[in-house]
Amino acid sequence: MTTTASHHLSPAFPGRAPWGTANKLRAWQQGALERYVQEQPRDFLAVATPGAGKTTFALTLASWLLHHHVVQQITVVAPTEHLKKQWADAAARVGIKLDPDYSAGPLSREYHGVAVTYAGVGVRPMLHRNRCEQRKTLVILDEIHHAGDSKSWGEACLEAFDPATRRLALTGTPFRSDTNPIPFVTYEEGNDGIRRSSADYTYGYGNALADGVVRPVIFMSYSGNMRWRTKAGDEIAARLGEPMTKDAISQAWRTALDPRGDWMPNVLRAADQRLTEVRKAIPDAGALVIASDQDSARAYAKLIREITGTKATVVLSDDTGASKRIDEFSEGDSRWMVAVRMVSEGVDVPRLAVGVYATTISTPLFFAQAVGRFVRSRRRGETASVFLPTIPMLLGFANEMEVERDHVLDKPKKDGEEEDPYAESEQEMDDANKQQDEDTGDDMLPFEALESDAVFDRVMYNGAEFGMQAHPGSEEEQDYLGIPGLLEPDQVQMLLQKRQARQIAHSRQKPAEQADLLEMPAERRPVVSHKELLELRKSLNTMVGAYVHQSGKPHGVIHTELRRVCGGPPSAEATAGQLRERIKKVQEWATRMK
Repeated sequence: MTTTASHHLSPAFPGRAPWGTANKLRAWQQGALERYVQEQPRDFLAVATPGAGKTTFALTLASWLLHHHVVQQITVVAPTEHLKKQWADAAARVGIKLDPDYSAGPLSREYHGVAVTYAGVGVRPMLHRNRCEQRKTLVILDEIHHAGDSKSWGEACLEAFDPATRRLALTGTPFRSDTNPIPFVTYEEGNDGIRRSSADYTYGYGNALADGVVRPVIFMSYSGNMRWRTKAGDEIAARLGEPMTKDAISQAWRTALDPRGDWMPNVLRAADQRLTEVRKAIPDAGALVIASDQDSARAYAKLIREITGTKATVVLSDDTGASKRIDEFSEGDSRWMVAVRMVSEGVDVPRLAVGVYATTISTPLFFAQAVGRFVRSRRRGETASVFLPTIPMLLGFANEMEVERDHVLDKPKKDGEEEDPYAESEQEMDDANKQQDEDTGDDMLPFEALESDAVFDRVMYNGAEFGMQAHPGSEEEQDYLGIPGLLEPDQVQMLLQKRQARQIAHSRQKPAEQADLLEMPAERRPVVSHKELLELRKSLNTMVGAYVHQSGKPHGVIHTELRRVCGGPPSAEATAGQLRERIKKVQEWATRMK
């Protein structure tokens, strides 16, 4: 089996493989291949963490199927234009010729198949169906969760590839935040009546980390004070990491990412210092900023030039030279690249070791794919570092890196416990907001970022949190930015524990009046989600409701009075501390009336 499956492989394939894996398949790739050959299924779903080598596995299997005349041609479907070219390049290295520019008509005899995008299939599904009907075809559906991105794409894939002889589906993130079914994926109903995707072979991040196939990821989280103005003219101030409503979290997050504030320059400066440390052991290590939009990307690139004195590579999805710039960056040794989404999934730049998550996209799928750009290991001991704002949802994703998930097709039953952690229901929050309260209007979302600052908040690694808050440029921050770039996973854990112990000891030696930041270890400073904030808002509404009957005053009048006495924004934008203060105050009023 081993010789027939890999006899044709180039000795250098897969390119840039980690230690001991060139010339042969990784254990998981061999295991998945053997299972496929043994079972010979028409449909096969392989779930492997980003960076594990899904392309190598798929092309090895494609070569085996061609060699044994099971199929006569190949169609690769990829999410983006750049990725279909990347597939064609990888296939060429093992002697499989794919046409990445195919649009219609007969295919030249020199090619074994085509590489197309999901969008391309969506436009001309019958073209690809006819190709499948004419010759025995293997269809490789890369990152197949994209086939569920829209109903038309899913329907087009079903129509185009229903006649295919074999279908191989690949993904590093099988879960989606919605319940759109993914074509050619098997869903099995559990005892709870909920259907979940069923993979034929799974190789998760935890397994890949243990095997040394991917890098351990160190997450560096930064908090800070944010201030912005709403369209209604209200000025709101909040601190990242404090419990806030979902809208307030979104506004504070966008304020942090505003390039005109102080948060982004400080975080970029810290990330560049981290990159300098990593490059002592990995000389060609690169860094990537994932931006929300093109204007921000250009502004971040300008900041990087001001901070580092060197130019950053800017990659914009609608730029015709984007793929070329990615390739040039991948093959070079320059320090920084800034991109909008385009480099968030599938794009292979193995030397990326430092990342800045500067986008407000908050789906688990996007986060996992974005972090996947930094985990591709080339040699033993390499680490990855990703800088994040202290946003509860992001910290939750970071702490769940090793959790394997399936795609949940059904919403959990309302009378049962919430099964899908990403199918968040805002109903309770909405119900609480609808209770008689002050009139905040519907124009709170548009805002103007006024100012921001940055504070080093914590380090997350392997589900644990380390560090005490520190100012940018401080000795405490440098302790964590200076962690060596080459470490074994257990060494990372041990070193972080030592750094925190040293930080705590140093803090205890200082007089109390010198403690200008919250001096408490990260594990004792839990980041509270807006769902926990909901309980405080419910408590406030309950207390106000009781005081209405006692005082005879309307709900709105009481809320307005609480806001006047205690200060702060409307309840919909209030922090946990502000809500607790109002609860305490209304309790005090009620006690006086007894």
